[in-house]
Amino acid sequence: MLTAVCAALLLAAAPEPGGVAAGPRLRILAPADGSRASGALRVQAQVEPAGTAATRFSLSADGQPVCTREAPPFECDWDAGAGNRAHLLRASVLLPDGKRLSATVRTRAERLVFSADAGVVLVLTTVADRHGRFLKGLGQGDFQVFEDGVPQRVSHFDDPSSARELVAALDMSSSMTAAMPRLRAAVREFLARLRPIDRLSLLAFNDSVFTLARRESDPAARLKAVERLSAWGGTALYDTLTQGLDQLAGQKGRKALVVFSDGEDTASFSSAGDVEQRVRRSDAPLYVVCQGRGNQVAALRELMERVARLSGGRAFATDDIEELQGAFDRIAEELDAQYLLAYEPTNPAHDGSWRTIRVEVKDKGLSVRAREGYRSEAGQP
Repeated sequence: MLTAVCAALLLAAAPEPGGVAAGPRLRILAPADGSRASGALRVQAQVEPAGTAATRFSLSADGQPVCTREAPPFECDWDAGAGNRAHLLRASVLLPDGKRLSATVRTRAERLVFSADAGVVLVLTTVADRHGRFLKGLGQGDFQVFEDGVPQRVSHFDDPSSARELVAALDMSSSMTAAMPRLRAAVREFLARLRPIDRLSLLAFNDSVFTLARRESDPAARLKAVERLSAWGGTALYDTLTQGLDQLAGQKGRKALVVFSDGEDTASFSSAGDVEQRVRRSDAPLYVVCQGRGNQVAALRELMERVARLSGGRAFATDDIEELQGAFDRIAEELDAQYLLAYEPTNPAHDGSWRTIRVEVKDKGLSVRAREGYRSEAGQP
């Protein structure tokens, strides 16, 4: 009898089929999550269920304020800009009881379409003036790309405002024990320069390679991952380089691999030759910071300088852990000025040959850094 009474009470308390048990929520109606956004748009949001009182609506795009509204309708005009960019929209409203509701929408960039026939080549490029200052205001028409000396038509262009895909790999071998607090601080400063539209994968390595955060866009989650760094074990540097490039291989937009190590490789299955061959097949620039033994061993330092230059990135060397912040700052500054160029080679052969790449700009007084070339995939149609 008691069981039947309890069951009846539970049934009476259950919501009607199709009813809404949750409280009010804020929803961004336009643009839709996952849609593409460019040019002048009207952002529309509403609180559900309809008729719920709300005030103090605010909207931001990519971390920048767009508008505020004190009462419905919650609509804002927003210029998403031209070109191929992903955007992160955040909205919030205030309810009469003081509770704040929020909603987010992430629009997507137009992804490059690749096929075996097209064989599109990506070239990430930075441009600096005579004083080494990076330039951000260039357009597609300012660049000319050559493959084996032959001019190529640039079919796709992204400026430095577009989203980035980054992999940061940090040495946490036992030799880093005393320096770990300084490394954490330097990395936190580096991550603070990333935007909500950027995605970060954070790797740590000693005897093995560990993933602490995978394609994370939330700033708080990025910082939390950094706090998990602790020092022990050997140094699998070569494995880290190859795995980091593998993670970026499927990403078609602006991207980079940033690696810090204070020691010589002691634990990798991969060899130095494997690293160089992997870099030759990659379209991601490599930035390496070598400290301690990583800087003092000539063969290792020369390898890092060679593969970084080959990829279009840079190698930094320091004997002082206090100089780490400066190295990460210079990398962040360069990544903030990175352009993406893409072209379909005029040479259609898939013969496994090495193709040299040269990028020029109209102003001959400027210096350009880009990958030195790529190896065509043999056996493709």
